[in-house]
Amino acid sequence: MSVGAFLGIMVLMFLLELPDKTMVATIVMSTRARPTSIVMGASAGFVVQMGIAVAAGSALTLLPARPKELVIAALFLGGAAYLLFVPEKVEEREGEREAQRERVGTRWKEVTTAFSVIFLGEFGDLTQIQAANLSAKTHQPVEVFVASSLAMIAVSFLGAFGGRALQRIVPLRFIRLGGGVVFAVLGLYTLVEALR
Repeated sequence: MSVGAFLGIMVLMFLLELPDKTMVATIVMSTRARPTSIVMGASAGFVVQMGIAVAAGSALTLLPARPKELVIAALFLGGAAYLLFVPEKVEEREGEREAQRERVGTRWKEVTTAFSVIFLGEFGDLTQIQAANLSAKTHQPVEVFVASSLAMIAVSFLGAFGGRALQRIVPLRFIRLGGGVVFAVLGLYTLVEALR
C-alpha cells in the first residue's frame, strides 16, 4: 500500500468518525472524567473494534470477485445513505445517552468505562463497517487496521481534549455531507466496476 493510500484511509476514517455517536460519547465522558483516562479507554475500544472489522473484511475476500465487489459497493452506498440522510442530531442524542448511562470514579473505572462505551457503541457502526469494507477492497488488512486505528486514536484525543470547540468551528452536518459524497462516489465506482 502506498503512503498516499494509507494516509487517505486515515483521513477518511477520521472524518467518518467525527459526526458519529461514539465521538459525541467521548466528548460527553470527557466532561465528567479525566480526558487522559477517556483517551486511553476510548482508544483501546476503537483499536479492538478495528481489529474485528479487519478480520470481517478479510473474510469477505473469500467470496468470488463479482459478489464481493457487489457487497463492497452496497456497503459504500449504505454508508453514503446513512451519512446523507440520518440527521446528526440522532447521532448526538445516541452518543450523549450512552455516555450518561455510565458512572465514573477512579482512573481505572474511567478507563474501563470509556473502553466499554466505545467498544459497545462501535459494534455495527459505520466506521467499523467501512474498515471491513476497505480491508476487503484493498486486500491489505494490516495496513487498513493500522491506518484506521491511528485515525480512531486521533479522534479519541480530539474528542477528549477539544471536541466541543471543534463542533463550534466545523458543523457536523458538513462533515457528514462530505463523508456521504465520498462514500457515494466510491460505491458507484465499485458498482460500475463489478457490473463490467
